[in-house]
Amino acid sequence: MKVLLHACCGPCASACVPRLVDEGHEVTLFFSNSNIDTAAEFGRRREAAARLAENDGVGIVTDPYDHGAWLEEAARGFEDAPERGERCARCFRFSLKRAAAYAAAHGYDAFATSLTVSPHKVSRTVFAASADPRFMHADFKKKDGFKLSVKRSAELGLYRQSYCGCEFSRQAAAKNGIISGNKDL
Repeated sequence: MKVLLHACCGPCASACVPRLVDEGHEVTLFFSNSNIDTAAEFGRRREAAARLAENDGVGIVTDPYDHGAWLEEAARGFEDAPERGERCARCFRFSLKRAAAYAAAHGYDAFATSLTVSPHKVSRTVFAASADPRFMHADFKKKDGFKLSVKRSAELGLYRQSYCGCEFSRQAAAKNGIISGNKDL
């Protein structure tokens, strides 16, 4: 089956690609991350995803970066929502809608997302973000998916970010002492 994998980042996708390939799927990464707060950060994460794609012998497509559209559609009115709250659910819908449109336009049999590998994401919230019948409800955190992503990221030297991507998750991470407030991490 021809599968488009929405890749939130290279590290998370690093656990998903081998699983999908082992299941016999032909995989293409769909790097779609307009939620990322700066073009520089988008570039760092895109480069990690490209390195993974090259290493694993899969294709990669980059969805055009449009943070303004993401702010309007996913974040407006939900700027103060907590992490894992409604803003995040709207963000998932934004990205999965774009993945579904690309999959439909380019003849993919199915699409999935690497978002479910993270212990910081609630898989049922991710699954609820798309009603498209081609959406694979693959919970990649199962079978030690996150542990595998950490291991493979280190082996491949992939950039691992310390916040989800938007300015609101950056602020939450800074508030919790996970990162500094520096805009150019």
